[in-house]
Amino acid sequence: MFLRGAGVAMALPWLESLPAWGGAPTSDGAPGPFPKRFAALFMGNGVNARHWWAKGSGESMELGKSLEPMAPLKAKMNFITGLFNKQATGVGIHPGQTGNILSGAALTRGAELKGGISMDQVLANHVGRDTIQPSMVLGCEQPITGYHETNFSMAYSSHISWQNATSPVPMEVYPSLAFDSLFENRGSRRNQSILDRVRDEAASLARRVSASDKGKLEEYLGSVREVEKRIEQTRAAQAKAEANAKDRGRAVAFMPRPDNGLPEDIREHMRLMCDIVALGFQTDRTRVATLLLCRDLSGLFYPFLDVRLAHHPASHDDQSDAYERVSRYYCGQLAYLASRLDAMREGDGSVLDHSCLLFISNMWSGSKHDSSKVPVLTAGGLGGALETGRVLDYAGKGDDNRKLCGLYLSIMDRMGVKPGRFGDAEAPLAGF
Repeated sequence: MFLRGAGVAMALPWLESLPAWGGAPTSDGAPGPFPKRFAALFMGNGVNARHWWAKGSGESMELGKSLEPMAPLKAKMNFITGLFNKQATGVGIHPGQTGNILSGAALTRGAELKGGISMDQVLANHVGRDTIQPSMVLGCEQPITGYHETNFSMAYSSHISWQNATSPVPMEVYPSLAFDSLFENRGSRRNQSILDRVRDEAASLARRVSASDKGKLEEYLGSVREVEKRIEQTRAAQAKAEANAKDRGRAVAFMPRPDNGLPEDIREHMRLMCDIVALGFQTDRTRVATLLLCRDLSGLFYPFLDVRLAHHPASHDDQSDAYERVSRYYCGQLAYLASRLDAMREGDGSVLDHSCLLFISNMWSGSKHDSSKVPVLTAGGLGGALETGRVLDYAGKGDDNRKLCGLYLSIMDRMGVKPGRFGDAEAPLAGF
């Protein structure tokens, strides 16, 4: 269902008194299966391995310092170690370790881009047919161009979502444009409040739903209003950047932050993008998303963490306290999105309970450029299809039994998508 106004269509979350989406009700009148969602969050250049660990299970799970942000949700997460992406090893550093992180495909050097479709787009081609937006592909850092010393294109360092072997999915880095796409906000009134334009329909709906749904509706509209207010500031910055770029005769994408219109504070940028993913999942606008928090060879700075170097140089001292704070900060982004989804009630559970969030990096160690294994976390149970609260260690089980693409096959299988094989994997990951 939608609330409609001039130039805007606002999708609604699930309301028990208006079962407009989800599976058919069961014989006892309970709501049918809720849609399953998947999102991948990517951090470039690895983590501080000394503090990236977990022990035990469920509520008693112990977490390393860098994973502390996930403590409130440890019963709904899985810590996975030892997995690797075979085609990202032995090919040189950075782009060759990144462009296939979600595809497991061999990458081609030189001017011709060639890899493989990423697993999020395999999902989008199937489950995306049931939603308005097949997938949402967002980023918090502009892509870079040119070639690395390994002769791989920097496009591989800048994109994790690929629609086919030769084309990355266009990535939206502007929160205001991502927000607009979520609500089909367009036309001459694009700068006006969405909620003001749907006020009458919202009031009419509130009179027709149950008391509990009325509270849920008010909470949802309040959440949208809060995000919308923060978006207003970024919209103005984006418009100013476009005007400045035109005057200077250069592309906005090649201008430094914040001259390019992106939020100067990366904390606000990432939170906005997480909020947009959360709203997209809550309203079933989309069921598939990727969020590139920072690209490989990232140039982001973290003065609020008291880290002197930019992300990529800081990763070359990945055992330092400074880079531990960076690792913990990025784990915090997963925790923020997971907490937002967990607060969104859906039947007897939450949107998080019906989702799978994947946090991943392209390396284990930035100082060694080591991709012989990669850090992986998941959060959410896919409607009970995925057991959580576990520590899964695949190190030492042999390369055939620790394939990252096997994990992807497992996730796709639990979402009802069965490609048979994917990347270098012919079977789901055992024990996941």
